Amino acid sequence: MKKATSLRTGLVMTVALGLAGCGTSSGKLFNWGGPARPAPQKQETAIDKFKAEPKQSSVWDLFSNNADPNVSIGVNKYLWMASLEVLDFLPIQSVDPFSGLIMTGYGTPPGGGKAYRATIHVTDPALDARSLKVSLESRGGTVAPETVRAVEDAILTRARQLRIRDSGL
Repeated sequence: MKKATSLRTGLVMTVALGLAGCGTSSGKLFNWGGPARPAPQKQETAIDKFKAEPKQSSVWDLFSNNADPNVSIGVNKYLWMASLEVLDFLPIQSVDPFSGLIMTGYGTPPGGGKAYRATIHVTDPALDARSLKVSLESRGGTVAPETVRAVEDAILTRARQLRIRDSGL
């Protein structure tokens, strides 16, 4: 008798939990007390009208070639690579290839005694001096404009060398 009672109790609990899972989105266990109130609607702004709905994806999207051809990285690859090569003595703190920003920590150049840190911003896909912005800082403060110009010239020279090397392929 005791076994049948516990079996019935278990069955009733299972059915109750199953029904609770079929409740509404209000979050109440059984939603007693009348219909659920609708959620307040957010006022739609002009910016919301232009936002794209997120696309549903699955594991199989990894194997398809559905990449948007209109999305590209807006930095010059030669300036990017040359910046990393010329300033390879500086420890990298953060990089963002989509915005073209490279931030380094303090490091001493080979044969030099002063520590520098740099922020490099590649702003355009063109291989042009206007596409490169270099900011140097030493532990003592600002750096002479001639030093910054020398680093920019070294990066631009190396970028041109990389481009010439690739054009020979």
